[in-house]
Amino acid sequence: MAFRISGLQRRRFQELLALDDRALAARGGKRYIADHKPGFPCRVSLRDAEIGERVILVPFRHQDSSSPYQASGPVFVREEAEDVTLSRDEVPELLRTRLLSVRADDASHLMTEADVVDGQDLETALTRVLANERVSYVHLHFARPGCFACRVDRDVWPEPMPQNT
Repeated sequence: MAFRISGLQRRRFQELLALDDRALAARGGKRYIADHKPGFPCRVSLRDAEIGERVILVPFRHQDSSSPYQASGPVFVREEAEDVTLSRDEVPELLRTRLLSVRADDASHLMTEADVVDGQDLETALTRVLANERVSYVHLHFARPGCFACRVDRDVWPEPMPQNT
């Protein structure tokens, strides 16, 4: 089962990124300078911040449904992050190097399956979970801190045909 992983869109954080530290704190956020890697996983670029790079940590409502599973949590966003577009079945290094919680939801935003996997085994887990017709989408979380990482959907569209040059 083909899948596509997607990061959050930078535009959702643009206003927060522009705030000074005091205004950011008033909105529940905090600015950091990455002092180790890995450790500051950006949810927009799906890359770890480089040492010395500025990031914000802000609350984010990752499950904004009207189900019992509605939830929010902290996410890091690199100040220089750009939206990422991953290819079909592409797994970013950010996910490969971590223990992940795989949470599959149905169309009513109710959890239908859950598992914990090593990032090296993510493709196998996603293929298995997405084979279940009841699953509408998957949320990945970093298992140890428990924070939302990204969303995964079935990829039903064919890859573009290579162009002859």
